[in-house]
Amino acid sequence: MQNFLPIAYFEGQFRDFNDAKLSIATHALHYGTGAFGGLRGIPDPQNSGQVLLFRLDRHCQRLSTSARLLNYDLPADKIQAVLVEFVKQNRPTESFYIRPFVYTSDLGISPRLHKVEKNFFVYGLELGDYLSPEGVSCRISSWHRQEDRSLPLRGKISGAYITSSLAKTEAVESGFDEAILMNSQGKVSEASGMNVFIVRHGKLITPGYDQDILEGITRDSILTIARDMGIEVVERPVDKSELMIADEVFLSGTAAKITPVRQVETYVLPSERPVTHRLRDTLTAITEGREVAYQDWVFPIQI
Repeated sequence: MQNFLPIAYFEGQFRDFNDAKLSIATHALHYGTGAFGGLRGIPDPQNSGQVLLFRLDRHCQRLSTSARLLNYDLPADKIQAVLVEFVKQNRPTESFYIRPFVYTSDLGISPRLHKVEKNFFVYGLELGDYLSPEGVSCRISSWHRQEDRSLPLRGKISGAYITSSLAKTEAVESGFDEAILMNSQGKVSEASGMNVFIVRHGKLITPGYDQDILEGITRDSILTIARDMGIEVVERPVDKSELMIADEVFLSGTAAKITPVRQVETYVLPSERPVTHRLRDTLTAITEGREVAYQDWVFPIQI
């Protein structure tokens, strides 16, 4: 059972999580006309009266951009103010995850984005490891990642996640932990809700934005950290066969953080993962406020 934080932000005010309810006629429920964000926070290990949020500004900006794709003007600074107050209201004592959501809140049956009411809510839950930190098995999904010409992939549009849901269930029900989706050109795109990285010959390689991936904030963080470490970074198309022969493969995302891949289909990958572990250890230190060079990535909130 999930441990939801007790206070939600709903219809412009903070209220008990159990009292934040939508009508069954809500427009977004029927048409997927919503967009969400997701960010992690932890109680500061070095200051018991403080909570740390990872890259709050980038998450707020991305959600604001997603809202614009839904014809909704929701400034990033307004989102940030609500999220900060949300944390103060809940005073979390465990590692947690915040889910802000913008959506068409009108009651109606016409699929559209014009002349329809929009709204914004926030809830959260305690969250440790989303996937096993020891590594996951992946299958190549029979479902393909959508193309940006048919769906705005620069935003986390809720309706797009039917493909992720199909791929995830297909993977789990066939004995794997996670799915990796190809794009329409047959190249590696992303996992069900995570970006994909491989390591070959000391180089960190990941599909670029032209491969119909989400603009992942954790992905961006990893690329920056790797470059700062002197690791050569290459953003390019990745073939399916490269997953099977890579020295290391890992997934990244807000929930997943950095999760190693131990197996792709029937191919077992090397158990030594020096690049993955180095990046993961550094990212963990950053989120805990222990890396001075990246202090601007961590937003402290006094509770």
